Amino acid sequence: MNVSYRWLKEYTPVDAADKTVAHELNMTGTEIKGFRRLDEGISNVVVCKILSIEQHPNADKLVVCMVDAGEEEPLQIVTGAKNMQVGDLVPLAKHKSTLPDGTKIERGKLRGVVSNGMFCGVEELGLTVNDYPDAISDGLLILKEGTVGKDIREQLGLDDTVFEADIMTNRHDCLSMIGVAREAAGTFRLPLTVKEPVVKGEGKKASEYLKVTIQDKDLCPRYSARIVTDVKIAPSPMWMVERLRACGIRAINNIVDITNYVMMEYGQPMHAFDYACLDGGHITVRRAKDGEVMKTLDEQDRALDSDMLVIADDGKPVAVAGVMGGANSEITESTTTVVFESANFFGASVRRTAKKLGMRTEASAHFEKNIDPQMTVAALNRACELVEELGAGKVSPDVIDEDYSSKTLRCIPLEADWIRNYVNVPATDEMIKEMLERVGFSVDLSAGTVTVPSFRSDVESKYDISEEVARFYGYDNIPSYSFSADIKSGGLTEEQKFEKNLRIALRSVGFSEIETYSFVSPKGADKILLAEDDEKRNYLKIKNPLGEDTSVMRTTSLPSMLEVLAGNYNNRIPSAHLYEVATVYRKNAEEGKLPEEPKIVTLGAYGDGIDFYDLKGRLAEVLDAMGIGAISYVPCKTNPSYHPGRTAQIQSGNTVLGVFGQIHPTAAKNFDLAGEIYGAELSLKDLFACAESKKEYKPLPKFPAVTRDLALVCDESVLSGEIEAKIRTVAGAILEDVKAFDVYRSAALGESKKSIAYSLTLRDPQKTLTDADIDPVVQDVLAALQADGITLRQ
Repeated sequence: MNVSYRWLKEYTPVDAADKTVAHELNMTGTEIKGFRRLDEGISNVVVCKILSIEQHPNADKLVVCMVDAGEEEPLQIVTGAKNMQVGDLVPLAKHKSTLPDGTKIERGKLRGVVSNGMFCGVEELGLTVNDYPDAISDGLLILKEGTVGKDIREQLGLDDTVFEADIMTNRHDCLSMIGVAREAAGTFRLPLTVKEPVVKGEGKKASEYLKVTIQDKDLCPRYSARIVTDVKIAPSPMWMVERLRACGIRAINNIVDITNYVMMEYGQPMHAFDYACLDGGHITVRRAKDGEVMKTLDEQDRALDSDMLVIADDGKPVAVAGVMGGANSEITESTTTVVFESANFFGASVRRTAKKLGMRTEASAHFEKNIDPQMTVAALNRACELVEELGAGKVSPDVIDEDYSSKTLRCIPLEADWIRNYVNVPATDEMIKEMLERVGFSVDLSAGTVTVPSFRSDVESKYDISEEVARFYGYDNIPSYSFSADIKSGGLTEEQKFEKNLRIALRSVGFSEIETYSFVSPKGADKILLAEDDEKRNYLKIKNPLGEDTSVMRTTSLPSMLEVLAGNYNNRIPSAHLYEVATVYRKNAEEGKLPEEPKIVTLGAYGDGIDFYDLKGRLAEVLDAMGIGAISYVPCKTNPSYHPGRTAQIQSGNTVLGVFGQIHPTAAKNFDLAGEIYGAELSLKDLFACAESKKEYKPLPKFPAVTRDLALVCDESVLSGEIEAKIRTVAGAILEDVKAFDVYRSAALGESKKSIAYSLTLRDPQKTLTDADIDPVVQDVLAALQADGITLRQ
């Protein structure tokens, strides 16, 4: 909400610097996000009167004007503007003046004729034609009124500061100038003056024109109305235009501007109906009928249903209650009689209606917060007072007020000792009373009670009272203390420590961490080529999604990883090696149970020489660092998201940890990725279960290792990992390591045969091994392999 400092001062005499006002209001709970001067950058610009206009002697498109700018002698100004005439009042940027965009104006010559400044239009002053409806964008701003020589900032109401207040949802009372002024008065310990509206009233009573019936009192506890006859639609006076402009509202005409003005002043949305458009002179507040259609003021046809509240006459709905009026009762230039409405609607109903219709308005934003029903008549009278003040019509002497709202004010026991202890402030009972009464509470110390004003529906208990005391005592004045607590039982769990160290290990092998959203698009399953009956398509759907792209909870994190890789690839990042410890969401097999939320360690990479073996090596390094042993790799051709010939499962013993390999080229293409893209998906739970948490110290070996190379011939279908496992089992304790270092194929080996060469490292911690120690072991290994059809290559 925009708050005009000048307007604020009409209610309370605050006299402090802009920065001080913002700071102090922030300290008492009214958040001021920022402030700006409306006249920032403007200097030495005044109102002048054009005395004469003559053609420029050397230019057909220029004229020479003599103007009265409040100085001893008239000034000569050269201009190319065409929309002025003798006698007009216009803004003049004099010699050595500045404008909002930083432009500096100085005396100079235009085609040989001296010009002592420059006339200004709305754009030069940092304004728009919306601020002054009669102005034109490519001409001078012609002032309707003004004093010659007066500073333009004062003349146009630009000598003002606008504070941007971020009002909390529960403080609907501050969505008004009076509400913010009340807070300012309480903050600076100043009086608050809000004049009671005075309406003279004349002519027929409103009850002779109109009857009001509320059918759904739970959705509309109060409806107040007044009639204005002999309406004169005209532009609003400049003071009202300037105040509305400061609040970010465009002036339209006097009747519409009055309703907007009162909404900003009191926080009570209002609406004006053309009485001639109301059938039967009868207003009924009722639920809409299913299938009923109404065209709103924005010229859109709105399909209504029975959950929505409308204002209707005897034949049709004329407004969506609390949201927007209907085009069928709009104020026009031909309007002569107006019904002013000031009502109170149930906030939840207004919010649901606005959301269904997709038309959240300024009015609905107020009503959604359940504003005070006791201010409908005061706001209505203020609007009618302005009607009389502006000469916009004759106001009926009476008010139609259908009131079913509760008048009982909430009364809360004043527990002063508890407040002092809870908030830790040395405030006396009298001090507490004074703080609360500053902002409208009534305090009876003898009875020990606090009466909450109707506009503070957010105050419900002693805790809310203590907050009021704390904020006006001053949060910065409350002494600070260190909390003492037993934190011996705190810290990370073993699984959390494992996850933390895993992240470190992944970064150590060149991967950078990312974090993506858990809610995704169901189209991601199509992109990674999942089958229609794949269990990963069994999503948890979000009830109120922001859109289809965020409508389900993810069951796999691979699409999110590929989207991030695509973003880097499309921004021409030459390589990216990324990881995420991603939570996925899967429906629980047991009915009524919360979903399972396992964490999947997801890797994605492209560029910088990455290939299947490089990724395998990095994963092996990470698994080793995490104490996960007995690793084996099994080819995997059934995962549709990965290349069938370049993908493997990682196992630790009999536990499948996950899958890694090249992303299927079609899946990569679906994400606009080219080249070889690699990925991996590992279960964090299984990684943790297979990790050896205890680290065993092993001294450096005292005796040398011995190596033996074996070239073995086997069928193409035999896996290298199976051979390695057999060698380790047979060789026993003296085998320190075994690695495959070559694969060979030729016609001499035979069809469907291959040769794999292994390097065996053997060592005994107690002695130096000799051939007599090693040969039997090697022969045992060869015999065991031969039994499986694997022979030594000759």
